[in-house]
Amino acid sequence: MSAQTSSLNMNLVREAFLYQNRFNGQTIVFKIEFPVTKDSGFPYLMKDIGLLAKSGIRVVIVPGAAEYIELVLKEHNKNSTFVRGERITTSDVIPYVEMAAFHAATRFITGLSANRVDAVIGNFVRSRGRGVVNGIDMESTGMVDKIFTSAITEILDFGMVPILPCIGWSPVGKPYNVSGNEIAVAVSAALKAVKLVIVTAGCQFYTGDFSVPLSVARTGDGRILRLSPQEADLVLTMNESPHEGAGEGVLPSGALTAVSPKEAMKARALEALRLAVEASKKGVERVHIVDGCQESVILRELFSNLGAGTMVYADEYEAIRPVRNSDIPDILRLMDPLMLKGILIRRSAEDIQKKKDDYVVFVIDGTIHGCAALHDWGEDQAEIAALVASPSASEMGIGRSLVRYLIDKARQLGMRRVFVLTISSQDWFETLGFTEVPIETLPRLKRDCYNYERKSKVFALAL
Repeated sequence: MSAQTSSLNMNLVREAFLYQNRFNGQTIVFKIEFPVTKDSGFPYLMKDIGLLAKSGIRVVIVPGAAEYIELVLKEHNKNSTFVRGERITTSDVIPYVEMAAFHAATRFITGLSANRVDAVIGNFVRSRGRGVVNGIDMESTGMVDKIFTSAITEILDFGMVPILPCIGWSPVGKPYNVSGNEIAVAVSAALKAVKLVIVTAGCQFYTGDFSVPLSVARTGDGRILRLSPQEADLVLTMNESPHEGAGEGVLPSGALTAVSPKEAMKARALEALRLAVEASKKGVERVHIVDGCQESVILRELFSNLGAGTMVYADEYEAIRPVRNSDIPDILRLMDPLMLKGILIRRSAEDIQKKKDDYVVFVIDGTIHGCAALHDWGEDQAEIAALVASPSASEMGIGRSLVRYLIDKARQLGMRRVFVLTISSQDWFETLGFTEVPIETLPRLKRDCYNYERKSKVFALAL
C-alpha cells in the first residue's frame, strides 16, 4: 500500500470517527421505499442500519408501502383511484391498506432481528381525514394530526427502533391511510432529527440525467453532491414535465405508472427531492437521498464528506474562514505529504502562526479540508500560496474555491495582480485564467527571496 493510499484511508477513518461521535445520541429518521426490501442487498442495508442503532444513534424507520398496497389490492380485485397523486381510500379498501402497511413494516422487524436489534411497530401517529378535495371525498385517506413523541422517545431510550407504518388513527380509533412521506417529515420535525435519509430503489442524481444550475456541487462523474433548498427548488422547476399536471384529475389505479421505466425512475427521484425540500423547510437540517440498492450506501453517505448520494442541506454545510490557532495542527497535517514531496515549501507551526492573518481554511462539517494564503508583497501585488486540499475531498473543487475566494479578497484589497509560484500545477492554474510571466515582474521584495534552485514557474492573473 502506498503512503498516499494509506494517508487517504486514514483520512476516511478520521471522518468516520468524527461523524460517529457527532451523531451519537442523535436521531436519524429513515424513509425507505418498499422496492428496496425486495433487493438482494436489503439484508446488508438492515445490517448497516442495525449497526447505527447499536453504536448509539437513535434510529427511526418509516417504511414506504405504496407499491405493496397496489399489489395487495390487485390480488383481492379491489380498485382505487387517485387524485393529485393521492389514493382515495374507500371503506372497502382500507382493511387491505392496513394489511399491506403492516406487512411492509414487518420486513424491517425481520431485518433488524437478524442483527439482534429490537424494534417496535406502533400507533405513533394520530391522524384526521383529508375530507373533501376538489369535490371528491377522500374517505379513509388521512393526514398527520400529531406525532406521539413521548412514546417514540421512550422506545428510543430503551435502545429500540420505532417503526411507523403508513397508517394513522383518529382519537376514536378510526384508521386512515397516511402518506409515508408525510409521516417521515412530521416525525423528523417532531423529534428534531439531525437527519432524514430517503432510501430509494435506484434513484440517483447525475447531471447527465437532470437539468441543473451550473453552480451545483458535483463529483467528477457528475453525481450531484449537495443542494441548498433553493437550488433543489430550482432543479425541480427545471425538470418539470409538461404533462406533470395530468395527475391532478381522478386517475384509476395503475395509471400513474403508465410511463417508461426511465421516466418513472426520474419521476420517483424528483418526488424524493420534493420530500427533501419539504423536510428542509420544516426544519430538518440535512436530508439525504440515496440508492438503497448500492452496497454500504448508508455508511458511505453518513460517514464521509464525499458521501454516496445527494444531500439537501438547510444549515451552513461548508465555509471558507480565517485561520484560528487551533487549526494549525490540521493545516500542517494537510500540508505534510506535499512538503515531503517538495511540492510545497517546508513550513513550521511558527511560520504559519507569524502569518496567520494571511491564511484561510475550507471547512466542511467542522473539519478542515483545505487551506491557502494570500501574502501582500507590495506594489499592489499579492501571492496565493500554501494551497492544499484534502485527497479525500478531491472531487469537491476545494482548490478552485479557495483560489477564487482569495482572488476576490485581493480585489477588495485593491490589488492589481495576483501571482503563484508552482513547480507542478501550471496547467491547473491556466484553467483558472493564470498565464506564465517572467520572474522579473514579481515585486522587488518577492524577487529578493525567490529560490532560484527550486526554479518555480510564475503564473499571474490581472485583476
